[in-house]
Amino acid sequence: MDSLPNRRACLAFRRAARLMSVTFLLALSVASPMRAEEADARKVLKAMSDYVTGQQHVQLKYDVDIEVITPHLEKLQFASSGEAALSRPDKLRVTRTGGYTDVELVFDGKTVTVLGKDSNTFAQIELPGSLDQMIDRLRAEHSIEMPGADLLLSNMYDELIAGVIEAKHIGHGVVDGIECEHLAFRNQETDWQLWVERGPAPIPRKYVITSKTMAAAPQYTLRIKSWDTDTPPDAKSFAFAPPQGAKAVEFNALADVGELPAPAEALKE
Repeated sequence: MDSLPNRRACLAFRRAARLMSVTFLLALSVASPMRAEEADARKVLKAMSDYVTGQQHVQLKYDVDIEVITPHLEKLQFASSGEAALSRPDKLRVTRTGGYTDVELVFDGKTVTVLGKDSNTFAQIELPGSLDQMIDRLRAEHSIEMPGADLLLSNMYDELIAGVIEAKHIGHGVVDGIECEHLAFRNQETDWQLWVERGPAPIPRKYVITSKTMAAAPQYTLRIKSWDTDTPPDAKSFAFAPPQGAKAVEFNALADVGELPAPAEALKE
C-alpha cells in the first residue's frame, strides 16, 4: 500500500501535468490566429505590390496630411493635394499644391526637374536611370525624401516589408466609400498602416506612417482619391517646358517647395 506522501506527490504531479497541457493548448490557440493574421497581412501586401508593380502606366490623384509637433507639444496638421502620372520604367510627373507650396517634379529618364510655381524657379539634376534609381539617388545624394514613394518602386514589397517586426491583418475598412483590407505593420522607428482595395484590383487607398521616435507620435497620411491604369499618360507629360519668365537656380536655392511653411520646417527639425 502506497504511503500518504507518495500519493500526494502523484496527485501533485498529475495536477501539474494537466496544468501544463492546458497552458500549452491555450498557447497554441493564441499563437495560431496571430500567425494566421500575420500571414494574411503579408499575403495582402504581396498581392497589392504585385498588382501595382505590374501596371505599366498609372495616373492618380491624392491627398496628403502631415503632422508637426511644436515645442509646446501642440500638434498641427498641414494638408495638400496633387496628381501623379508614371510610365514604367523611367517616367514620372508629380504635382503637389498646399497652403504654402505649389510644386511639380518631372523625371524623363535622364533629368529630374523640380519647379516651384510660386517663385517661378526651377532646378534640374542629371539622374539617368530607372524610376527606382531616381528615387534612391534623390534620397541618398540630395536628402530628398518622398514619403509614399515606396508605393511606386518596382520592388515595392521588399522595400515595405524590410525591417518589419510585426504584421497584422486588422480586418476591413471603408475609404471614400471603397471597402478595403486594413493592414498594420511595425518597425523599430515607425508604425504604418495600409488600406488596400478589396477585389481584383488591390489598390493602396490609404497609407499612414506614425513616428515612434517623436513625442506625440506625428503621422503622415496619404490617400489615393482616383486611380487609372487604362489611359497611358501623354508623352508630353514627362517633357519639362519652363513657364514664361521661369528662372533656373541651383537645387538648394529652390524656395517654398516643402510640405510645411518655413516656421514649421524649423519646428520639424
